[in-house]
Amino acid sequence: QVQLVESGGGLVQPGGSLRLSCAASGFIFSNYAMSWYRQAPGKERELVATITKVGSSLTYADSVKGRFTGSRDNVKRTVYLQMNSLKLEDTAVYFCHADVYSRDYWGQGTQVTVSS
Repeated sequence: QVQLVESGGGLVQPGGSLRLSCAASGFIFSNYAMSWYRQAPGKERELVATITKVGSSLTYADSVKGRFTGSRDNVKRTVYLQMNSLKLEDTAVYFCHADVYSRDYWGQGTQVTVSS
């Protein structure tokens, strides 16, 4: 079955960096775009970035443009989110997402906390 497992979250100071990873299994990874979403406390889940099948990163949230970059390694079946210049408002649970066979699949999420 489709499984998505995120890792790489943690506590970081403002201005710092983190790289999230999402390991995928159960489907032909290279055939599908992958996305990163995030959900802050009390807020709706928002799309952060979509990474195309060939690895082009299309960021959607204006708040992360120029700071976050998505990428993927189709051999390792892993998608990444490089987050630089982190801000307090980036604090959220970050989720990996795939639309496979017209179904939505989500990872369990990884907590990112930006705090001084």
